[in-house]
Formats: sequence, structure tokens, C-alpha cells
Amino acid sequence: MEKLENAKNNLQINNSDGEVLGGLHAQLLHDSKIKELTDLAIELLHKLIETPSFSSEEDRTAQLIENWFIKNDIPFKRENNNIWAYNKYYDNSLPTILLNSHHDTVKPNGNYTNDPFKAFEEGGKLFGLGSNDAGGCLVSLIATFTYFYQKRDLKYNFVIVASAEEESSGPLGLKSVLKYIENVDFAIVGEPTLMQLAVAEKGLLVLDVSVKGTASHAAHPNNDNAIYNAIPIIEWFRSYQFPKVSDTLGKVKMTVTQVNAGNQHNVVPASCDLVIDIRVNDHYNNAQVLESVLQAMPDGVEVTPRSLDLGSSSIAIDHPVVKSGVRLGRTTYGSPTLSDQSVLNCPSLKLGPGDSTRSHSANEYIYTEEIREGVALYIAILEGIL
Repeated sequence: MEKLENAKNNLQINNSDGEVLGGLHAQLLHDSKIKELTDLAIELLHKLIETPSFSSEEDRTAQLIENWFIKNDIPFKRENNNIWAYNKYYDNSLPTILLNSHHDTVKPNGNYTNDPFKAFEEGGKLFGLGSNDAGGCLVSLIATFTYFYQKRDLKYNFVIVASAEEESSGPLGLKSVLKYIENVDFAIVGEPTLMQLAVAEKGLLVLDVSVKGTASHAAHPNNDNAIYNAIPIIEWFRSYQFPKVSDTLGKVKMTVTQVNAGNQHNVVPASCDLVIDIRVNDHYNNAQVLESVLQAMPDGVEVTPRSLDLGSSSIAIDHPVVKSGVRLGRTTYGSPTLSDQSVLNCPSLKLGPGDSTRSHSANEYIYTEEIREGVALYIAILEGIL
């Protein structure tokens, strides 16, 4: 389970409001329309699992999602493998809530003993690749959007985006269609959080660092060995602490994850190449972290960022949707894992059924009861602000 940080917050919640929403949640769990929607959502998840959808290869799962909207008489738009739709009574004068999750998956790891593309239920669990990350979230949000689709007199519009290329942070994912979606007030991004409220998420900055030296025969003296030169650089990344610590996300975390130098035993290499994984809290943007790294590096060390786009994200602890979730007994925390929140420029909340520790694991699964609970909780949280 993702470590829950700051599980308790200092929001002052009206007990009567909490009891009303809690009662609504219990009622929604037994609402016949919602139960029917959830059954259909679980059926859709079976189909998604059995349809391979690696990043940039999601065309067939996109078709399955299109079929849902067609069957429910919901107009939709599609670009590449991203599909989005608006509520029936969309009003340009109102702010919009973006509901988003992804339908691509990673490739199955070698430790699977089940067929990753065979959806089956056993012991209350639905097994299959992408069931937990993020199929359960996606179908729960689709069911939630469908529930609200025909409602009138809402305080917000709804737009749902079933996005592609999340796992690869590809160019044809959510970021590519945001230009079509206007007036977004905040977003709920469906990722497995055990339906707790991830009110902040660390950003990601990956650096390629090349430490130079002088190539030579290993038998001769050489005071400019690139590997030795890299030792203090590695130590700096290991020990340096950025001064600003986030209440929800903690410290900026820098980790040397790859070292590559040399190709034969008797040759001192001319360079030693490092890869640095940096998880950025919400007190810094990626450009600021990069600038600090560049200032600390000695002459001759080359630092190349792979991208500056995957920034940290957050939503105010007193935002109405967070307060609505807290009234329903949800806890708040900061998430160390990356999602499509990183490409959004609006406040965003990560929230969904399933457990992050199951993601990318062998014999991945989600409990069907988590999906049922998730749909009811999504609806109850949103009803709390509508």
C-alpha cells in the first residue's frame, strides 16, 4: 500500500453534513440504477483486460469504450486513442469537472502464472493485466459520468477523458487533447488509491549526467579517471537535501538509478554516464530543481533533462471536493507515484479503487467490491459539491 502521509487533516467538518453524506453513500451502494451501472462497468473491465492495450497500441480498447458511449446514447469525440464526452446539459457559463483515467497498460512481467489477458473472478478478485492499474478506476469513472450524464441544474459541467499513453508518458495521451477542453475548474484522476484522497503528487525529473575523464590504458598512471570523477557527483546526489519540505509530499528525493562506463577491463573510459531519478515536491517546479543541479555540478559535467513537463500537482486541502471526501471518512495523503496529473494545469485530486502496490505486479487483480464501493463513493463525493 502506498504509505499514507498526513492521513488526518485539520479540516473542521460539520458532523451533520458528514452523517448526511454517509447516509447518501450507503443509499447509493444499494441504488438499483447504480448497481446496474456498476455491473456493466465490471463487464466492460472484463473486456478491457482481454484486449491488449500497451501504450500507443490502445485502438481496440478505445473501440470498447466507444461502444459504451454508443449504447448509452452519449455523443463522444476521439483523437488517436483518446476518447472524451461531455454531460448532456453542458453549460458554457459553468465551470467543468474533468474525470480522467487511462486505458493503456504496461507489458506483463515475467512472473505471471495466470494468463494476463484472461479476465476471471476468484475469491472476490478480478484478475488480469490492467485490472488494478487503472481499469477499475476507469470503468468506475465511466459509470459515474454516465450516472450524472442526463442530470439537469448541476453546478458544474462534466467531461470524461479515457486517455492513452499514460504508462509511457507519450505525446499522444491526455496532454494532446487538453487543448479541446475548456474551463476546467478541477480534475479527478483515476488511479488506485484505496479511494483515499491523494491531494498532492510528486513530479518526475529524469537527468542524464555525463562525467568526463581522460581515456587511457589501465596499466599507465591516470589522474583523470571518469569513474573516479563520478564518485563525488554520485555522493552529491545521494546527500544533497533541497531546503523546502512539503507537508504532503515530504522532501525532494534524488536517486542514482543507473551507472554506465567502460567496455573492457584494460581501458580507462573517457566518460561515466549516470541516470538520476528525481521526485519533485510541490514547492519546486522541475526547472528550478534542474537549475540547482546545474549550479552544483563542476565544469565538464554534462546534465541533460529528458523532460521538464512532468511536474508535481496538488489541490487545496480546503477545496470543496476534498472536504466532501473527508466528510465521507476519506483520509488525505501525498502520493509518490506519477500519473496524468503531471500534465494538467488545474487543481487535481488522485482518487480511485484498487491498491497502488498491485500495479505492474504479476497476477494483477482488483476486488470487485472495491469497484462497487468506488462508484458509490465517486458519486457521493461529487453529490457533496453539486
